[in-house]
Amino acid sequence: MMQMLVGAGMEALTDDLRTPDKDNPRGYYELEIVQKLKDDASWIEDAQGKVVKVVSPLLKYLPDDKEYDLIFMRRDLDEIIASQSKMIEHRGSDGAELESEQLTRAYKNHLKDVYIWLGPRANIRTISVNYKDLIDRPREVSLELAEFLGGKLDADKMAAAVDADLYRNRASVTFPNESN
Repeated sequence: MMQMLVGAGMEALTDDLRTPDKDNPRGYYELEIVQKLKDDASWIEDAQGKVVKVVSPLLKYLPDDKEYDLIFMRRDLDEIIASQSKMIEHRGSDGAELESEQLTRAYKNHLKDVYIWLGPRANIRTISVNYKDLIDRPREVSLELAEFLGGKLDADKMAAAVDADLYRNRASVTFPNESN
């Protein structure tokens, strides 16, 4: 998603500390200070008009006095777990001690909490994008995104940034909808 938005001309607020690697050859587009959002939101002033990757557990720490356009990426939970497991293996580090069923259950509960939290937020406009749909139908999803973001982005450039070859951890089941 970050590649798509940057490809269409948006500026990403990143620090380039996490460099491209085997798991993400095009880079991570991350900003380390975002991880401290609970205690330090000072960087948000610099983010106005830019795109920033924020993981869902940190969304609740976004200051209420600002307005946000949120692109909420959804992906099959089995794919997320498989992808994270491979990244942990490649780094030679230890992963979570939970079994995949427990991780799936915990993540589903987390998603429910996020959707409940987002519900009444008048300062956060949200579009939900299914990762598989993005890979399978990049032009259509890009058109929806361009419209959501005010119609000023080039949907063709966004769609051209999609590389289906990077979709390596595919699950055979579909992503549960927001109400599950």
